[in-house]
Amino acid sequence: MARPTTPREEIVDKLADVFRRHGYDGASLKLLSDATGLGRSSLYHYFPNGKEDMALAVLAGAEQWMAQEVAPLLQSDASPQEKVRGLVGALDRFYLGGKRSCLLELFAIGDARTAFGARVAERLANLRTALAGVAREAGHPPEEALRRAEDALIAIHGGLVVSRGLGDTAPFRRVLDRLDRTLIL
Repeated sequence: MARPTTPREEIVDKLADVFRRHGYDGASLKLLSDATGLGRSSLYHYFPNGKEDMALAVLAGAEQWMAQEVAPLLQSDASPQEKVRGLVGALDRFYLGGKRSCLLELFAIGDARTAFGARVAERLANLRTALAGVAREAGHPPEEALRRAEDALIAIHGGLVVSRGLGDTAPFRRVLDRLDRTLIL
């Protein structure tokens, strides 16, 4: 039997699109196979433990993006305003201007919550801590900085849900446009 030759990263991107459209519970092996163009045996070549391995690879890809695009920015010596501007650009690109679902949200419901809930909670807590750091740098006391970070997380993810629900990216765009006020002003 020939070994699959499609690059793993390309496969993971296609899997992520299926999870974003159907959620973890709704992403059947048929949908995942159809999206990647790989038969089940080829999918199991890349992901021996099936759908859970696929979801873990998708989460790892999002975590890698966060580690490369967001974490260095938020930990840099840039001003709080520059950090927020950079974050807005990164989020806008990652979520395609509000057209793309948040994977953390999708992996926090249904059967996925059991398998990935702790990992999702850890990622959100890490992002909350990083955002609170930006708010503290802007002069807010720790408790206020933490509240602002949580408000930012709520606004970002809520904006994504509302944008998808309305079929209009304006709510997400508005959240990004006001992120500096939420975090630092």
